[in-house]
Amino acid sequence: MAPEAGAGRADGTHGEHAADGTGTGGREPADESPAVEPVPDGGRRGDTVAGVVRQWRAVHPGLDTGPMEVIGRINRCAALLQQAEDAPLRRAGLSRPEFDLLGALRRTGHELSPGELARETFSSGAAVTKRLKQLTERGLVERRADSRDRRVAHLRLTDAGRELVDGVLPAQLAYETAVLSGLDAPEQGELAALLGELLGQLEGRLGALRG
Repeated sequence: MAPEAGAGRADGTHGEHAADGTGTGGREPADESPAVEPVPDGGRRGDTVAGVVRQWRAVHPGLDTGPMEVIGRINRCAALLQQAEDAPLRRAGLSRPEFDLLGALRRTGHELSPGELARETFSSGAAVTKRLKQLTERGLVERRADSRDRRVAHLRLTDAGRELVDGVLPAQLAYETAVLSGLDAPEQGELAALLGELLGQLEGRLGALRG
């Protein structure tokens, strides 16, 4: 599962515009995207980013717009996937960030603190606290105070939470398989490898880039 997804802000939300100027990182409906022509030298289909890159090349022909073709498409894909809302999760009454929290508790197999859950799901502490409150009220997560420090909480799934995750996961994977059905298995493997390499680099160097 992708972290919440997304990869906009740490709490999984997206800004209105991508930092590279493509304007493809927001949440506008997909059917509002303008019809565009493919970039002349990329051989790619005429997606939204291709048209944006073509326009920037006309305005600034001397600039290398190559990074936009990667970052802009990642942002646009993330926005469209978020708009799709993950149908199996919606039927279960869960948002993607909530499912990521439940999934972290399930796959790690042990109790986690709110801070550990924030790191596991690439979320802010405040967002995790809010979601945990909702999941606890639904009886899916339970809290245990630390025996040495009552201010520290340990979270774990209830039986109902475990059953919900195990019931939803196969349907969610089938849904994601359908979303990716336009790519064959070798293409998906190649894409996964490239994204994994990029993600590993960003996880290692993002602090330096921000500085």
